[in-house]
Amino acid sequence: MNILTKFHGEMEVAEEEIYRFKYGIPGFLEEKQFCLLVLEDTPFFVLQSVETKEVAFIVMNPFKVFRDYEVELTDEVLSSLQIETELEVITFVILTIQDPFNETTANLQAPIIINASKKTGKQFIMNGSEYRTKHRLIEPPAEKGEE
Repeated sequence: MNILTKFHGEMEVAEEEIYRFKYGIPGFLEEKQFCLLVLEDTPFFVLQSVETKEVAFIVMNPFKVFRDYEVELTDEVLSSLQIETELEVITFVILTIQDPFNETTANLQAPIIINASKKTGKQFIMNGSEYRTKHRLIEPPAEKGEE
């Protein structure tokens, strides 16, 4: 199927490359189908709505930057995404890109969880966690005397 994308123009996307979000994404509840597109020469991806060109999120694997990041999926998430093994799970976090780039933040409180084998997805809001919606990707250098 051909889709219009925010960053890549018109593209052909195979049916097996579409992830279904039964409940949409908070703020975009009508958007139920997304595909993952690579952002060339970056560690980032685009989670692109199949229906709406403008609905596209820059996402990344959080474990590459936040080495101690932990996501404990609830039984409800495991069930709704039909997750049977850890190997099926792909975790992304949504970025808020800023200018300058070193101000860019990641939403660690609400990761995107994807079941790669069943092609299902969900944004999982970890209420009560220590994580926030805006964690800086690049920490500013420590001030002299703070070391």
